[in-house]
Amino acid sequence: MLLNPSDVAFARRQLKELEEAARRISKRLFTAYAGNDADLDAALGVLNREQVGALLVSARAYFDTRRQRIIALVAQYRIPAIFQFREYVVDGGLMSYGSSATDAYRQVGTYAGRILKGASPGDLPVVQATKFEFVVNLKAAKELGLAIPPTMLCRADEVIE
Repeated sequence: MLLNPSDVAFARRQLKELEEAARRISKRLFTAYAGNDADLDAALGVLNREQVGALLVSARAYFDTRRQRIIALVAQYRIPAIFQFREYVVDGGLMSYGSSATDAYRQVGTYAGRILKGASPGDLPVVQATKFEFVVNLKAAKELGLAIPPTMLCRADEVIE
């Protein structure tokens, strides 16, 4: 797991959930932290030395701004990684699972339209993501020497070849 230490509350909550999940499947969870470029390089180097089997990159804005760097490092170290947004996969990452940015923008547009028509923002309901996307990059899988099972590919919303 790659976390940003500057967002302590989020990192602590996410780490607690992941530790529980790892315990349930009898897997060791190794956590690395990065909040700047030097930390990011060092964290991925440590994950490489620890020979982690896979990496989950925390869903944080800092990592989104370093998307290309993270993709290059995990490719260099041959670490299979999963991300929150499909953009990571489009740019060469292995796979992603997360809410659809397109759907979120649609919801924002709908809200803006309602407000412009006179609705009070305080009267509008809270909306949560309802559409999630699972995206797989077969080229990245091949470069990592991974065979993605057909059953997993069938469940993907998008497969990049």
